Amino acid sequence: MTADYNYIANLAELVGNIPANSIISRTIAQDSQHRTILFAFAAGQELSEHTSAKTATLIFLQGEADLTLGQDSLQAQAGTWVQMPPHLPHSIRAKTPVLMLLTMVEPPAE
Repeated sequence: MTADYNYIANLAELVGNIPANSIISRTIAQDSQHRTILFAFAAGQELSEHTSAKTATLIFLQGEADLTLGQDSLQAQAGTWVQMPPHLPHSIRAKTPVLMLLTMVEPPAE
């Protein structure tokens, strides 16, 4: 029997130990409308300001980070959830090792 779902018992095991001075990313699910990526940041690592043409959701699973959304500077830690509209400038800087899920959704056709 083929399953119609994805199951990962422990997301952290997908990235293992995060090497110093690095960011690891693993695509864990993808179809024509959605893409989910697991990110692991070593302390001090940063995704500099950028935008996406897609709606994006961030879920912080472990660690602490400085997060910039547009003009707002915020703190993120385990349990922080963010949904961003397309084209919102944002950046992330890990204060401690961080594990984060990013889900991007294609905007509806007009």
